[in-house]
Amino acid sequence: MHDLNSRAETSLPVARLTDSFLKSISLGNPYFLSYSSTTTSSLSLEMDFQVVVLAGGSSKKLLPLVSKVFITPSGVYIIDVYHYDVPKSLLPVANRPVLSYVLELLEQSNLKDLIVVVEGEDTDGLIENWISEAYVDRLHVQVAAVPEEVGTAGALRAIALHLTASDILVVSGDLVCDISPGAVAAAHRRHDAVVTAMFCSVPVTGPPESGSSGGKDKTKKPGCYNIVGLDLTQQFLLYIAAGMEVEKDIRVQKSILSAVGKMEIRADLMDAHLYAFKRSVLQEVLNQKQTFRSLKQDVLPYLVKTQLRSEILLNGAQAEENGNEKDAFNNNKVMLSQLLANASTPSFHELYALGPNGFAPAERKTHKCCVYIASKSKYCARLNSIQAFSDINRDVIGDASHISGCSFSAHNNVIHPSAVLGSKTTVGPQCMLGEGSQMGDKCSVKRSVIGRHCRIGSNVKVVNSVIMNHVTIGDGCYIQGSVISSNVQLQERAVLKDCQIGAGFVVTAGSEYKGEALARK
Repeated sequence: MHDLNSRAETSLPVARLTDSFLKSISLGNPYFLSYSSTTTSSLSLEMDFQVVVLAGGSSKKLLPLVSKVFITPSGVYIIDVYHYDVPKSLLPVANRPVLSYVLELLEQSNLKDLIVVVEGEDTDGLIENWISEAYVDRLHVQVAAVPEEVGTAGALRAIALHLTASDILVVSGDLVCDISPGAVAAAHRRHDAVVTAMFCSVPVTGPPESGSSGGKDKTKKPGCYNIVGLDLTQQFLLYIAAGMEVEKDIRVQKSILSAVGKMEIRADLMDAHLYAFKRSVLQEVLNQKQTFRSLKQDVLPYLVKTQLRSEILLNGAQAEENGNEKDAFNNNKVMLSQLLANASTPSFHELYALGPNGFAPAERKTHKCCVYIASKSKYCARLNSIQAFSDINRDVIGDASHISGCSFSAHNNVIHPSAVLGSKTTVGPQCMLGEGSQMGDKCSVKRSVIGRHCRIGSNVKVVNSVIMNHVTIGDGCYIQGSVISSNVQLQERAVLKDCQIGAGFVVTAGSEYKGEALARK
C-alpha cells in the first residue's frame, strides 16, 4: 500500500505501471493516485470529516453502456478500439460525467479534500486524468484503486489505514442530488451518532407520458427500495430492510420497540448511499465482520440491530445472577436528574441506558443510528441501472435542470454555440445539443440529450433518448426511448425503439430494433 503522506503532490504514471506494482494489485492491495491543485499536504490528521467517494468501476447493470480498458504486459493503458471504454462514474448526465455532480456538491459544502475509490486497476488512470483536468485549482483528490467486486464495505476496509479523522463521510459516486452533504454531517455531530444515513423520497421511474425509454410498461411509478422504521421524531433509525429483505416479514427487536414505544414504518424512502460514520465504530465492525461486503445490506442493518446491545450489558446481567446486583448498583448508579440537567429531550437510547426506574444497575451501553430525511422538494437519484440513466438524464434537462450547471434558453433547451442546425431543424424544450455537433435539414429532437461532436444527417427524429459523443447518424433514422453510446454509427433509415447500443456498434442501413441491447462482440 502506498503512503499518501509521502507523495501528496505527485501522481503515479497513468501511462505505465511496473510489473511489481500490478502484481501487488492482483494480490488485493489497494493503491492510491493523488491529484492536488494546490500546495497543501495530504489529508490532515486533525480534519473533522474525511470524505470518501465510492466511484466503483464497471457495472453489469449498465451493460452495454460501460466496458473495460485493458493493460498490456508492459503496463501501458489502452482502450479497446471495439469498446471505447466509459467506466460507470464517467457516464454522461446532461453531457457531464455523473461523478462531477458529487464532486461539485461536496465542493459547495466546502468539502474539498477527498478520497475517490475505484474498483480495479483498469479505470483509475481515466478517473485521475479527468479529475486533474476538470478540477484544477478547486479540489485536492486522492484516487485509490481497490480490487474488483469487494463491495462498498470491502472498499473502506481496503483503505482503512488512510482513514484517520474522527468521522467519515461516505458518498456514492453515482449520486445526483441537490442535498447538502454538510447538513448530514451536522446532524451526525448533533446527535453524536455512530452512523447517520441520508434518505430521500423514492424517485419516480419510467418513461414520460409520451414515448418510452426501454420498457413495455409506460406508466411512471415510484419503486420500493427500502422499508425503514423510524422513531416518531424521525431522527433515529430503528429498522431497515433492503434488497431481498424487503419481501420478508418485518421483525423488529423487542428491546428497540419497547424502548421507543412507537415506530413509524416507511416504504417511500430511498437510501441515498450517503453516510456519516464514527470512524472508530466503522473500523471495528469491518475488522470483526470480515464477511461484510455492503454498507447498505450488511453494516447499516448490523448497527441498527445492535444499537441497544453491548458487552457491558451482558456483564451487568451476569452480576445480577451472581448476587452482586448491589455492588453493580453502587458502582454504576446513574440518576435521571443528571441526564435531564444536560439534555432537555433525552433520546430513547439514553433513557434505555438508565433503566425503567431512572437508573441502571449496570451501565447499558448504546449507540445511536440516525437518519437525515431530505425534503420532498429536493432531487435525489442514483445512476445504478439503465432505466435510472435514462430517468436522470430526462430529469436533469427537465424538472431538475437547476442542477445541470447549464443556462437554459428562453426555449428551455441548451444548444452549444458551436453546434450547427440545418434548415427547418427543430430542437424542442428539455433538450441538449453538445459542442461541435451538426444536424442536417428537417430534423426533430424532443426531450433528448445529444452529446459532443455528433454528425446527424437529414430527416432524423430523436425522441426521449440519450446520444453520447462522436455518434454518426445517417439520413432518415428514427430513434425513440434509446441510449446510444459513443462512436456508434447508425446507417441510413435505421430505426431504434427502446434500445441500448454499446460503444462502437454499427447499425446497418434499414434495420429495425425494438427493446434490444446491442454491443460489438
